[in-house]
Amino acid sequence: MPETLADYRSLFLNAVPMMDVRAPVEFAQGAFPGVVNRPLMDDGERQQVGTCYKQQGQQAAIALGHTLVSGATKRARIAAWAAFAQAHPDGVLYCFRGGLRSQIVQQWLQGEAGIAYPRVEGGYKAMRGFLLQTTQEAAAQCAFHVLSGLTGTGKTEVLAALAGGLDLEGHANHRGSSFGARATAQPAQIDFENRLAVDILRQRAGGQHRFVVEDEGRHVGTCSVPLELRLRLEQVPLVCLTDSFEARVDRILQDYVVQQAADFVAVHGAEQGAERFEARLLESLARLAKRLGGAQYQLLQGVMREALAAQRDTGRVDGHRDWIAVLMREYYDPMYAYQRQSRAARVVFEGDRAAVLDYLRERLAAR
Repeated sequence: MPETLADYRSLFLNAVPMMDVRAPVEFAQGAFPGVVNRPLMDDGERQQVGTCYKQQGQQAAIALGHTLVSGATKRARIAAWAAFAQAHPDGVLYCFRGGLRSQIVQQWLQGEAGIAYPRVEGGYKAMRGFLLQTTQEAAAQCAFHVLSGLTGTGKTEVLAALAGGLDLEGHANHRGSSFGARATAQPAQIDFENRLAVDILRQRAGGQHRFVVEDEGRHVGTCSVPLELRLRLEQVPLVCLTDSFEARVDRILQDYVVQQAADFVAVHGAEQGAERFEARLLESLARLAKRLGGAQYQLLQGVMREALAAQRDTGRVDGHRDWIAVLMREYYDPMYAYQRQSRAARVVFEGDRAAVLDYLRERLAAR
């Protein structure tokens, strides 16, 4: 097994198990899909070593690091690295730049546990650069269609049925509207970008060079669409998905009420999950208060509270249809109509689910 690896493309395409030995605070700021954090130093130790480096230089900092990570602490960390290496003999380890920290982990694994384990040359920084380039190249080289449509038409479902669908909402863990926050947190911006890039890389490696992306604008919740991709998507053809008003209300009810409530209960337990779901729904409506106007907001808030009380007491959710229908007719549909008019020249097709799927599959298969 080589001491270092630098084939970043192969690492991501083959989902090679990776052990990130950076400090937890670094890992939380951005990491790669499926990677496990097994740090050489914890956050406090890293801070002490960093301060020492600034005040006394590299050698003093290295000496302090060896003092801080010694004895039982050192043995525990080597044991954690060894457990990962034994569970993933085909894996790799890395630090930020592929330098001293990953070299120390590699040496200690070899010397103390008898395990030869490769590290990634260039570390996190080099792999992150590779993924940024992957998205930039796709934006420049690939063909795209943007899937648009009124709220509740099922755009995400259509994307899932397409080879070449890029699910920005899935990677951002957000449904993309004022009500789109999920029961679990969104990823950090860097994590979102990395997930998207790996998806693009794997699809292109499989021969896919035409993609469909849902009409999201600049942001998906707190995650920003990468600039190069966003600028490209502002220029490409639009395909508009249609469905009946009743079907759209049903879909919104299922996604944003029934499924959302179940997700909160699954994450937080029955009592706390129900409370958090109700609070989240009311908070989402409150974000629209200024745009709706005071009287309209107060009316819809009252309808929503009644629907939540009925859901809590009886399990019935039909009451939610009332506020959903009003929001669609008086807020979301007019907003979509305005946006559609401003981009009318880009619309190349409009139809229901079956027609749109046929149209896009034909375009995606084109050479």
